[in-house]
Amino acid sequence: MSTTAEIRKLMTVVDEIHQEMGRPIDPPTRRAAAVAVIRNPFAGQYVEDLTPLMEIGAELGGLLGERAVAALGIRPDQAESYGKAALVGENGELEHAAAILHPRMGAPLRQAVQKGAALVPSSKKRGGPGQVLDVPLGHKDAAYVRSHFDGMEVQINDAPRADEILVAIAVTDSGRPLPRVGGLTKDEIKGEDGLR
Repeated sequence: MSTTAEIRKLMTVVDEIHQEMGRPIDPPTRRAAAVAVIRNPFAGQYVEDLTPLMEIGAELGGLLGERAVAALGIRPDQAESYGKAALVGENGELEHAAAILHPRMGAPLRQAVQKGAALVPSSKKRGGPGQVLDVPLGHKDAAYVRSHFDGMEVQINDAPRADEILVAIAVTDSGRPLPRVGGLTKDEIKGEDGLR
């Protein structure tokens, strides 16, 4: 069995917030998501060993992470938040999403954003074409930075089909606009334990 992703479609989208509650956001808050629609090699069958999906996840971690950073037009070290999510078509199972999002995806994603000491927030879902997938976001180096608890929606009108998986990685160059709920600030990050 091939452990290379069979990609049907790639999509990259950038979301910019220039105003919030009538206040200008300067520079704008920017989030980018890179999405791959891939064939699910295990659709319609129970398979004990999901290692091939984990290897595909590692491949997509680098590809999608690099595409998201490039879409923002920033250097990898300027990325501030990241997140990952997978939406499995109806002939797949949630465990297929878990395998794709396995920690093996993290190493190439961290390389794409330079460092990334914190766990990568993730979500898994089953659905059909046009289903909205929420990609959770958190600061890449310090999970306790509340201003970066966020999310980004992605949606592709014709995916995932029953035998596909929609895989998304989101990266930001900033936190939420107008953050004011306290907690650790990005200026206070030590970046040693992934928490603070």
